Amino acid sequence: MSETHIDHPPLSGAKLAIGTIAVSLATFMNVLDTSIANVSIPTISGNLGVSSDQGTWVITSFAVSNAIALPLTGWLSQRVGQVRLFISATVLFVIASWLCGIAPTLPVLLLARVLQGAVAGPMIPLSQSLLLAAFPRAKAPVALALWSMTTLTAPVAGPILGGWISDNYTWPWIFYVNIPVGILAIAGTWLIFRDRESVTHKLPIDKLGLVLLVIWVGALQIMLDKGKDLDWFNSPVVIALAATSAIAFVYFVAWELTDRHPIVDLSLFKLRSFSAGTIALSVAYGLYFANIVLLPLWLQTDVGYRATDAGLVLAPAGLVAVALTPFTGKLVGRIDPRLIASVSLLAFAACFFWRANYTSDVDTRSLMIPTLIQGIGLATFFVPLLGITLSGLPASRIAAASGLSNFLRILCGGIGTSIFQTAWDHRSIRHHAQLNEVTTSYNPAFQQFTSQVQRIGVDHQQAYGVFNRVMDQQAALLGVDDLFYISGILFVALIALIWIAKRPGHGGGGDASAAASGAH
Repeated sequence: MSETHIDHPPLSGAKLAIGTIAVSLATFMNVLDTSIANVSIPTISGNLGVSSDQGTWVITSFAVSNAIALPLTGWLSQRVGQVRLFISATVLFVIASWLCGIAPTLPVLLLARVLQGAVAGPMIPLSQSLLLAAFPRAKAPVALALWSMTTLTAPVAGPILGGWISDNYTWPWIFYVNIPVGILAIAGTWLIFRDRESVTHKLPIDKLGLVLLVIWVGALQIMLDKGKDLDWFNSPVVIALAATSAIAFVYFVAWELTDRHPIVDLSLFKLRSFSAGTIALSVAYGLYFANIVLLPLWLQTDVGYRATDAGLVLAPAGLVAVALTPFTGKLVGRIDPRLIASVSLLAFAACFFWRANYTSDVDTRSLMIPTLIQGIGLATFFVPLLGITLSGLPASRIAAASGLSNFLRILCGGIGTSIFQTAWDHRSIRHHAQLNEVTTSYNPAFQQFTSQVQRIGVDHQQAYGVFNRVMDQQAALLGVDDLFYISGILFVALIALIWIAKRPGHGGGGDASAAASGAH
């Protein structure tokens, strides 16, 4: 064990404020980068002279390396130290962002994105750990509330900012914006946390565990990102990726549970609160993330919204969440967090049940009101669920638990998005076929529509084409309504999972704040 400072007191005053802002800026920059490039893929592809399909590897390369690095956080922080690892990762993230911006070709850009994703992995879980350690034990829920504010606003801001930059500047600026933010985060973190390093251990490297992790996570992530384009299990490539991932995963679990120094601490799942909290958090986040991808996509492809306007529809949710989250942090210390988390899931359910009734003449007001309700769900989502997940853990396991929990959360976000996009296609095709069954020359509505269209100067065949496009839009609407309704049901069902967990601070185990108070 290396010589380290062990018992650091909580921060206060200006030091606490600067440290919180610095860590939050790094987190915001990290989360923003997972979504900011999505809307800019057509622009990037056109500038680099590649197809849009090839351009999507800009997203895939980041996601794969990020997913692999996240669960390694606990092991890396024990070897390197939490503060050194966080600052090093942030420095490399800024450098990688600059390399992305100056990349002259797609292969160079992809290499830079792989580096960016890999170093981004430890930043989010370590930001949680550093904030928990900096705040007084009684204020741990406030620390989690401040952390969650940056995590909630970044996915909403990413598509809006990415679209605006692509429309008004050149695409490299979606990466260059990280540089000034990152420099401020690095300076603030070094200034406040440099003398608050955690205990380090010279652990042996679990080489086989690392190789198996890279194989199963990499294969799964590529399958999720490319499955829709390759027609899923009708493609031998997808079948091969699925088989590779499944076999490597089974060996990975068996090895990690028996190795003396596992690279990922799977024994955390023996803890009831960690398992229940992590699964509820991950599945709920997967549903939420899939829907914030699905809604703008539907608005752009079938309702006629521009990319920026579609992103703005989601903006009120982030604003409401930022306004209410500090109050959630105060409530968690007084009210059972399982109850607050249940309110969050009910708010999400109400939002999606409302959206499940959308019609083809949906207006901006009808889009905005459930978004405001979603903001209430977001404000009461992360703080109590993180408290439940990290409850009862000793200080030494906080970073590993946070890394593993965040890994599963982000993985579920990718899984949810892939499932929902594919399900939307299938439901739309089914609804189109059902609508087409009643579209005959004997249907008065069909006759009236084609007659009206023909009056503006199109022939009979063109009128049929116009009607088919209307049916496409209606089928897409019905398909998206189905998924909204299913989302509402699943959010209600997740409430039962939360109550399997113990109440933090009760039933033997302390809480996240207690654990964090010694995590130095």
